[in-house]
Parts: sequence; C-alpha cells; structure tokens
Amino acid sequence: MAVFVALGAFLMTLAGGWVAQRITDRRHLVLGLAGGLMLGVVGLDLLPEAIEAAGEPVFGVPAALLLFVGGFLVAHLVERLLAVRQVAHGAAGRQSERVPQVGLTAAAAMVGHSLMDGVALGAAFQVSGSMGVAVALAVISHDFADGFNTYTLTSLYGNARRKALLMLFAAAVAPVVGAATTLLFTLPEELLGGYLGFFGGALLYLAAAEILPEAHHTHPARSTLLCTIGGVGFIWLVVGIAE
Repeated sequence: MAVFVALGAFLMTLAGGWVAQRITDRRHLVLGLAGGLMLGVVGLDLLPEAIEAAGEPVFGVPAALLLFVGGFLVAHLVERLLAVRQVAHGAAGRQSERVPQVGLTAAAAMVGHSLMDGVALGAAFQVSGSMGVAVALAVISHDFADGFNTYTLTSLYGNARRKALLMLFAAAVAPVVGAATTLLFTLPEELLGGYLGFFGGALLYLAAAEILPEAHHTHPARSTLLCTIGGVGFIWLVVGIAE
C-alpha cells in the first residue's frame, strides 16, 4: 500500500517541477513562492516532527535543534568553500554570481529528503492504516513543493536544464524507493528525527540566505512578498489537513 501511495508522490513531484520551469517570465514570483514553501516546510513540518522523534536533549537542548543549527552551519560552510574555489579557478577579475555545485548539493539534499518521505510513509503504514493515510496526505501534498524547489534550486545556480530535470526525476523516484525499503527494515525513530533536524537547518539557510534575497534583488515587489506568504500558508494548510 505504501509503495502505491508513493507513486502519487512521484507524480506530484514531477508536477511541481513542471510548474517551476514553465513560469520563466515571472522568476521573482517563482523564487518568492519557493522561499515561502521552504520556510513553511522547515518551520511547520520538519522541525516539529524532528523534535518529537529525535530523542533526549543534549546538555539541555533538544537533539533535533542542535542538528538543525549544525545543518545551517554546514550549508553555509559548503557554500563559502565552493564560492572560494570558484573564484580561485575563475578568470582574473571575474567572479561567478552563482556556484553550480551549490545548486546540485541543495537538490541532492532535496532528493534525500524525498527518500526519507518514502521511508516515513512506509513506517506509518506499518503502525496503522489511519496513520499511513495521514502521512500519505502530507507527503503527497508537500512533494509538489519538493519538486518545485528541486528544479528551482538546481537551475537558480546556473546548472543546465538537463541537470535540473535529472535532479527533479531523482526527487520524484526517491519516495517510491524509500517506501519500498520499509518492506525490508524499519528506520529507528531517533535517526529519522535527527536527519529531519539537520536537513531543516540546511534548507532554512538556502531559503533565507539565497532564495529570498534573489527573489527581491531585481523585483522588490509586493507580489513577490505575497507569494512568499502564500507558500508558507500552503504548507500550513497541508500540515493542518494532515493532522
């Protein structure tokens, strides 16, 4: 049953990527929406689940929040290291505005997140049918945002359309693979919670430091801000329905 439901997530991920690549003349709106979706996923979906699942606090701080901060710092460090490398190997006096490797790394993280979506879906169905349905609703709904963000992140950093489509397809297949693996084993809850916290920190860094500033760089319009708020609202709606 979980694998069958994951096929719905596969289609929704592809649909999200299709929408992202079609709206080329409203790039600032796409980025504003992507930033809102990412912020909503982190604050309203990933972190609450991570804090609940990640186990005992470490020196007075929930383990998920420590990993969240770690994910943020690692994303910042990776981007800085790649940017320095890009400058060192670039032509004298020229600096690329976007480092393609950062986009691919971020998209790979989205693929990993989608894989864990599938694992969580399969685990929920192992617990009970009602829990499986609730998780399925959340996964299928927000995988649209995952597909949207995967394509946007890959292409934003200057990667070719072919690479963006490849990462999108990988993100679409990932929940199916994740759900299938639960037929063989069960992932420990603490490990799943820790991963969600770490990934949430990395995703928040990309949204706050890259996606949203880029969205408002050339089009500081009210419509862009409304798209960001709308993205957060959409994730809030999805989480509320799932509950």
